Amino acid sequence: KEDEVHTDQTASYTEEKQYVKKKPNGAVPETNKKSKKKKKKGKAEPPASTKLRDEKSLDSILEDLAIEKRPMQKSVHQNDRATGKEIETIEMTAGTSSVLAIDPKHLKAENEMRRIFGSKVVDSLENQRNMPGTSRQVRGVRRVGLNPRRTLLVSPPGFWPAWDKSMSMDLVETKGSLNYFRYVYDPSVSHVQELFEAAKSANDLNAIAAILAKYPYHPDSLLTFADLFKYSGEHQSSADAVEKCLFALECAWHPLFNPLQGNYQLKYSHDLNKPFFTALFSHMKNLDRRGCHRSALEACKFLLSLDSDDPKGALFCIDYFALRSQQYKWLEQFAEEYQCDNSLWLFPNFSFSLAIARFYLERDAEDVSDHADKSTAVDLMKQALMLHPLVLSKIVDKAPLKDSSWTQILKNAFFGSAKPGSPSLEHVINIYVERHYIMWRFPELQNLLKEAALLVIESLKHDSREAQDWACVRKEAFSSEKNEYSHLLVSDFSDTTPSLPPEELRPFMVGPGMAHDMPPVEQEAGPERIHAPLEVAGRNAAMVFLESLLPWVNYGDNRHDGNDQHDDD
Repeated sequence: KEDEVHTDQTASYTEEKQYVKKKPNGAVPETNKKSKKKKKKGKAEPPASTKLRDEKSLDSILEDLAIEKRPMQKSVHQNDRATGKEIETIEMTAGTSSVLAIDPKHLKAENEMRRIFGSKVVDSLENQRNMPGTSRQVRGVRRVGLNPRRTLLVSPPGFWPAWDKSMSMDLVETKGSLNYFRYVYDPSVSHVQELFEAAKSANDLNAIAAILAKYPYHPDSLLTFADLFKYSGEHQSSADAVEKCLFALECAWHPLFNPLQGNYQLKYSHDLNKPFFTALFSHMKNLDRRGCHRSALEACKFLLSLDSDDPKGALFCIDYFALRSQQYKWLEQFAEEYQCDNSLWLFPNFSFSLAIARFYLERDAEDVSDHADKSTAVDLMKQALMLHPLVLSKIVDKAPLKDSSWTQILKNAFFGSAKPGSPSLEHVINIYVERHYIMWRFPELQNLLKEAALLVIESLKHDSREAQDWACVRKEAFSSEKNEYSHLLVSDFSDTTPSLPPEELRPFMVGPGMAHDMPPVEQEAGPERIHAPLEVAGRNAAMVFLESLLPWVNYGDNRHDGNDQHDDD
């Protein structure tokens, strides 16, 4: 029955967007196979000198790192006789890759929670969230239907105000098969952003609340309060503000902008596009915090497909969500097919995550011969440690791994004296450890890591030149002298959130009288101002005050009068 509901929702959405049918997801270009064969033929030529033999050794290391085949762009680069079809395939952008195709059934947290806890439990929680207490009020709210629009990302509760149509999306240009979009404000509300910037520069939260009182779907104001609630420990209020922002921005989508089709780009360089990236990134983290890892994966795929430059660093957490949601085969497929400047397995997160994915695939395989032609999980983990030895000591400290054997392993010079080699690599290693450390609390993965580390130590005893070869690979992959990922904050990939004491909020409050001086809220006809009452007992007093300034918040005062009137109507 739930599958029928999901099918109906997807069908209705596709009717609204009127998108064209795309190619099957499982299609693999034949050029990969041709390039692979040619590459193997070239590999049989004997080296002419010691220098060429050393280069051959380095190439074989890179070859061993690949899961099943080299990335498409590498194969063609090594083959001067590449056909026009192969070159055309390389020029295909990440946005059109079928590996980033979004599954709408798994995009909403409610659907995943229904699969985990059952429909009755989730429906009961949704009723408590969407409706006030009495049966008369429940009947009144059900008749209202403020937001009948079906959206992909969130399910708007009935007490949210109707979308104010303050934003829209324009088609900027079309390049090849890609459509480029950007958000724009309606001319009648273009001054709101200037008011927000003035309030932000003055640290005036009441002024921002005044903006939300009249324009309840202003994205930057909603995200400001989402951060405020988050740093004050009000995570549910923060998530609600983020979802409200996503709902408004989705309502503004252009008819040709369709996440299910994949032929779009929403460049982060346009200022009005940035709130959507920020809101989607925060929503992704909120989904993960709720345990909805598959929904977080779908949101991460959407985020990565928006802009091929990956301004929010979705590449550094997409593998984590794939592992947590047990999408191991998809992760291997993604590492093979996704096109970027560097081969994905050179990044620390993919080096280790692909080994973990292979470990679970081997464990769950019914037939061992299914993986006979692939590198084993132990081999992949060994290669990851050889490529990024610094990761081991950081994982031992962060997880933490308290077994005495780790102390002995870290005494080895290869691990104990490991250096990142470049600012960029050090930064992405810190991001990896902060995002993925919890994976290493599983005993079976600790055993895998320990076995691979001991094999590395044993291997280096017989051939110390192997460490130099891997150092060359590392230096070539991360050659920049500056941190190319400095725009990504390590704290943005953390599960922990620093708290903000109430006394630090007081300088940003103008005073309670400000609430009476706010611009009047434009009242809509009918029962559109029905709000779900919130509890205040045991909550942060400063946060309750700020929350009370928001137009959709109701603490239960005078509820019976307004709702009785709606029922009578």
